[in-house]
Amino acid sequence: MVFSEKGIARFKRGNSFITFASMEKQLIYFDNAASSPLDERVLRVMHTCQRELFGNPSSVHEAGRRARVAVEDARRTIAKRLHVTPAEVFFTSGGTEANNAILWGAAEDLGYSSFITSPAEHPAVLKPLEAIGSRHGVRVHFAAIDNKGHVDLDHLEKLLKENPASVVSLMHANNETGTLLPVKAVSGLCAKYDSLFHSDTVQTIGKFEMNLGSPHIDFAVASAHKFHGPKGAGFMIVRSGNFFKPFLTGGGQERNMRAGTENLCGIVGMAEALELAHERLEEDQRHIMDLKKTCIENLSERVPGVSFNGDAEGSSLHTILNLSLPAGIDPDMLLPRLDMEGICVSSGSACASGTTKGSHVLEALGVDLQKPSLRISFSRYNTHEEVQRLVDVLVKVSG
Repeated sequence: MVFSEKGIARFKRGNSFITFASMEKQLIYFDNAASSPLDERVLRVMHTCQRELFGNPSSVHEAGRRARVAVEDARRTIAKRLHVTPAEVFFTSGGTEANNAILWGAAEDLGYSSFITSPAEHPAVLKPLEAIGSRHGVRVHFAAIDNKGHVDLDHLEKLLKENPASVVSLMHANNETGTLLPVKAVSGLCAKYDSLFHSDTVQTIGKFEMNLGSPHIDFAVASAHKFHGPKGAGFMIVRSGNFFKPFLTGGGQERNMRAGTENLCGIVGMAEALELAHERLEEDQRHIMDLKKTCIENLSERVPGVSFNGDAEGSSLHTILNLSLPAGIDPDMLLPRLDMEGICVSSGSACASGTTKGSHVLEALGVDLQKPSLRISFSRYNTHEEVQRLVDVLVKVSG
């Protein structure tokens, strides 16, 4: 997706100005795993919501009741798309809050003292587990992964056999490499050993037709801005029987599972974005798979020594491609050089931006961290012309 703007916009408010940085050059955006552009149709729905649904959903008057109807309509829309009940959908500020609420709730309220995860999980899972282990003394076990990022199911079963009644937390698609988890197999192992299955589904909700009831997943999470919805809106799926105390306390919103006035327009926009994503799932999948395939083929032909991390041409999310360029390129200068060319990509999780430490995911896969790596993440808005431009720039910086 190409963006083009004309400078710095400044709006006067009282005696001060609000400044919005805007773009003077053409930007090609390949960082959709970090955040995706807002769909214009979602923006229109949210604009109408902001203008007309100004009541608090907890208020009993007409304005409040209208707002409540909008929240519950959104909840039903999401539940229907994911094949769960509306009572199992709880709105949050995004995936990080949802992961924290679930993991802390499982330890503090559901009484679980053993957790099983992998070394390649998102920081929104690894950091809470580290904190929970430190505070409550729970045991955190790590399932082995291979050099493509696939979880070793035999080792996972061994851990479950030794630690039954655990919480297994494994993401559906790795946010850096796109490697997919065999959800059905993991779900079966969790059921066999009386364990709960929590999956960070942030990168996959809105990308696949998903039935969270079969195979059985006890907890799942989503962030709207990953599927062309607004930032600051997300949800968690908490299957019946696994309810815990609220992570945020205060009012009794979200059926006493998440205090605070609902982000009404964010919720409405998120439900609209999910509907729109599902209306064009197959079309988007075909288009993005073709972009990814073209990118792999062109880079393989034109950049000697390029390698692809994870299971790029196998069991991998179609929207993510992780690659390593030949040694000799300064890793610290690669992203700035691409940025100067108007190419927006990342070197890993956006949650770790600003750090100089290499990717823990690539390290777990045994990737040579001396080689500069990139995560290219596609969306429906990207084109073949943009892929060609990306390849041309990578050839230039690799030469």
